[in-house]
Amino acid sequence: MPALSLQKVEESAPALVSLYKSAAASLERHGLDDETAAVYLVVDHSGSMRPYFKDGSVQALADRVLGLSAHLDDDGRVPVVFFSTDIDAETEIALENHQGRIGRIVANLGHMGRTNYHVAMDAVIDHYLESGASAPALVVFQTDGGPSSRLAAERYVCKAATLPMFWQFIGFGNPRSHQFDFLRRLDELAVPERRCVDNAGFFAAGTDPRKVNDAQLYDRLLGEFPQWLRAARARGIVR
Repeated sequence: MPALSLQKVEESAPALVSLYKSAAASLERHGLDDETAAVYLVVDHSGSMRPYFKDGSVQALADRVLGLSAHLDDDGRVPVVFFSTDIDAETEIALENHQGRIGRIVANLGHMGRTNYHVAMDAVIDHYLESGASAPALVVFQTDGGPSSRLAAERYVCKAATLPMFWQFIGFGNPRSHQFDFLRRLDELAVPERRCVDNAGFFAAGTDPRKVNDAQLYDRLLGEFPQWLRAARARGIVR
């Protein structure tokens, strides 16, 4: 059973109904239709991201994440972290006010800095631990390039492997770009030599992420999550 009913989504966010239905089909395909999870969204606010805010790509991703979260969590809200050199904003998106929400947030942010993954990961970890959540977390982490500090990002992924959190990285930009080489390596970090479970995945959504159809996007967001859940439960990381 979904955390939020179709009727609730129809009443609160009618524009998200098709996304809600598409997310349901993907969850069923991956055997996740009875799972619960705390869903997070992390958004890259570095200078090179301007085109993706302007063309609506970030808003489209936020809407899709909300559509997915409605099945996994029952509050109709997704915590969002905007990051660049440091944390630029910690806020949320919700069913009731999702339309144009990304633009309203960004309008109040300042300088678009560099790309420090680890500060965003730290903020998400703190939020999750302080929330007292018992369900595992699915973190959708959007970026358009590699981190300024690769060593710090790698350390955080390895240390976070002991927590009930899965990091699904999604790249905006040319899939063949060397900007994503680090994320590909991060996705393949050795288990158990570097981390106790494989707690991260990556895929590139292309130069126009809005063109990735809903079914494909959800399948890729959820592609490695079931395997992580099984491994994390086997090690007692997820109850």
